[in-house]
Amino acid sequence: MLKKFISYYSPYKKLFFLDLFVASIASVCDLIYPILTRNIINEIIPKKEIKLFSYFALGLLIIYFIKMFCGYFMQYYGHVIGVRMQGDMRKEIYSHLQNLPIRYFDNNQTGKIMSKIVNDLMDISELAHHGPEDLFISLIMILGSFFLLLNINVHLTLIIFLVLPILIWFAITQRKKMLDAFTETREKTSLINANLQNSISGIRVSKVFGIKQQELEKFEKSNMEFKKAREHAYKVMAEYVAGVGFFTDMLDYIVLIFGSFFVYKNIINIGDLIAYFLYVKAFTQPLKRLIGFIEQYQSGMSGFKRYFELINEQPEKNPINSIVLNNIRGDILFKNVDFSYENESIFKNLNLHIEPGKTTALVGVSGGGKTTICNLISKFYTINKGDILIDGYNINSLNITKLRDSIGIVQQDVFLFSGTIKENILIGKPNATSEELILASKRANIHDFIENLPDGYNSQVGERGIKLSGGQKQRISIARIFLKNPSILILDEATSALDTITEKLIQESLISLAEGRTTIIVAHRLSTIKHAHQIIFLGPHGIEESGTHEELLQLKGKYAKYYYNNI
Repeated sequence: MLKKFISYYSPYKKLFFLDLFVASIASVCDLIYPILTRNIINEIIPKKEIKLFSYFALGLLIIYFIKMFCGYFMQYYGHVIGVRMQGDMRKEIYSHLQNLPIRYFDNNQTGKIMSKIVNDLMDISELAHHGPEDLFISLIMILGSFFLLLNINVHLTLIIFLVLPILIWFAITQRKKMLDAFTETREKTSLINANLQNSISGIRVSKVFGIKQQELEKFEKSNMEFKKAREHAYKVMAEYVAGVGFFTDMLDYIVLIFGSFFVYKNIINIGDLIAYFLYVKAFTQPLKRLIGFIEQYQSGMSGFKRYFELINEQPEKNPINSIVLNNIRGDILFKNVDFSYENESIFKNLNLHIEPGKTTALVGVSGGGKTTICNLISKFYTINKGDILIDGYNINSLNITKLRDSIGIVQQDVFLFSGTIKENILIGKPNATSEELILASKRANIHDFIENLPDGYNSQVGERGIKLSGGQKQRISIARIFLKNPSILILDEATSALDTITEKLIQESLISLAEGRTTIIVAHRLSTIKHAHQIIFLGPHGIEESGTHEELLQLKGKYAKYYYNNI
């Protein structure tokens, strides 16, 4: 995992090493200051060498200007490295999400995924910037000040370093506790984000059904869990910081008590003691920085662990030497197909033939698997047993992208992306001309409505298309399919959100679109599927009846009963 994290530095290694070089200059400046102070007190002031004193004063001023420049460089370009790495990670994880199977999104809440992309990456970015820099500066300052302390007084230095093993032991023992605490906090953060996303998306349902109190209680539960996890994390952090603070204060205490005693015994002079105090400060500051790095490392790496887990989720993959079908006819055959979802069997030994260029309607009771068949044709899920053939080729041997390029889906629950009407229709064919766009809109009976809007095709649809009615959203989604011009057309309750008049207008367009294509219609309004070449009635045990509308009515079986109950 650490190796993967380090790999993100690769594109910015020149800037990264320059940042470390500047950090080393800043560290050397901090180490020079006590030396100058010691010389001023021990040599220059007693000898009253004013000219030399002015040189030292000028030298100190130059050092401070150098430190200012180094501080600016590290603060700005160090963060730039972190932001760029964060951008690379976000791009990689977003691209990876696009390739994950639908089943992953079925099992993971949107808010939790968003938390990994936003919150975790922010902490990772801070670690990427501050981590190596703090570690590098700390090592230079600790080693440099240690040797300079030895140069001033060996005995006092050895006494100080007796405390260090205890400090290191304490930091190591707290490390595991901090990692666990921060990991739990992230889990609770993602949970509260998921609940928020869900509640805000369903705010209208909440208001209509008056379930404000229930939603508040649900939110409060996750909010309390978050607060407890956060409080525990801060408790562990407080133990860590307070303990480290105590041990670093002990270093000052040792220098004060033993240093004063050594001055009393004429082992060291006042100038050496003051320089020693400054070096101990120079020594304890990087210690605190190093301890802060450990804290930041726990936070950042716990976030990177979650990021790493998501990156390692297996994406959809095209089979080796996958077959690219450029001109799909749409001959679809299910042979002895078994499929289960979440350990619940949906199909057992399903056999179904959908002829190319013809319309097949899927009807039946809810939960019979109508939409599942459509999802399997699009290879959103993998079957447990059997074969699905497209134009005689096993679906598992086909290039997934090219297969889906040949399929157009209009669903009952229309999703529009935030943006303009034009952008949403162009999803069907991003490089379409204005003439093609308008023609598709006219065929979907939405052009006149769009033209009457103040901004026309550039009108904003709002989040999930909130500014449009259900029928308008449905017609925009149908316009997408007209533009895409697929070989296989799937209409999953495509006209369910339309009023009767609009439905009649759209039906003519859909019939025109379906000509010469393999069309699969899922519908509860049975009046819309009378003219289908084949009607499949699905029940709890798979296909129970099949035939044309007239043939099924003559059977006077389940379809006939279902039809007369729903007309």
